[in-house]
Amino acid sequence: PICSLKREMRNLSEECNLEPVTVSMAYVYFEKLVLQGKLNKQNRKLCAGACVLLAAKISSDLRKHEVKHLIDKLEERFRFNRRDLIGFEFTVLVALELALYLPENQVLPHYRRLTQQS
Repeated sequence: PICSLKREMRNLSEECNLEPVTVSMAYVYFEKLVLQGKLNKQNRKLCAGACVLLAAKISSDLRKHEVKHLIDKLEERFRFNRRDLIGFEFTVLVALELALYLPENQVLPHYRRLTQQS
């Protein structure tokens, strides 16, 4: 399920024209949550969505309407409520200890894989 969630994250990010580096960051956030044992069947889609949203906010210059578009897409793709997503975004932030700026060595492996695939 984690691989398929990551595939969904990538596909959705491509549809929203997010940069590969943004997807890579979302993957790192997501994997950190997995390693912390924070994921369960109920919240894993919210986790994936919140990771994409946080990465998009931090890494790129999304304009307000683009953030809204991204949230619409996340809501539609992962079938959750945007209110739940926004609430969960904070939960994920706390779980990541607000460490959204990632060292290059954590992001690069994903980035390389993503750019070689496309």
